[in-house]
Amino acid sequence: MELKDIQNLIKFVAKSGASEVKLEMEDIKITIKTGSDDKGETTYIQQMPAMAAMPQQAAAAPAAPASDASTAAAEEESKFITVKSPIIGTFYRKSAPDKPMFVEVGDNIGIGDVLCVIEAMKLFNEIESEVSGKIVKILVDDASPVEFDQPLFLVDPS
Repeated sequence: MELKDIQNLIKFVAKSGASEVKLEMEDIKITIKTGSDDKGETTYIQQMPAMAAMPQQAAAAPAAPASDASTAAAEEESKFITVKSPIIGTFYRKSAPDKPMFVEVGDNIGIGDVLCVIEAMKLFNEIESEVSGKIVKILVDDASPVEFDQPLFLVDPS
């Protein structure tokens, strides 16, 4: 079971309204508890050495703007492409404390360029650009936790 499968399972359980789900397979045990008092989700994962495949279930819901001010900001930013986090973890703008940042505002990027790394479960995952353009805004601070599908960068494709 891959990290993306686990994230999709967590999202599916949260949207289903169930308070607790346990999944046990040959090599993995997962317990997902969701709090009804908005304390968030608690996920316990115990994985054995071998990996098993699980079909993906994905669901996405667009967010609606809350006010006129956010609507105006959203319209202005709609011409930009949003690079979102593919995983849950900790966002880092550089590969090591003594290394330079991967990208800065104003940098031109191409497809395949590394934008950042996200640490998830002691693994550092390089996040590569899927678009070409210019970095307009960095939306997350270095060493901050990020959620699945959270916006990280705004890119001007022109």
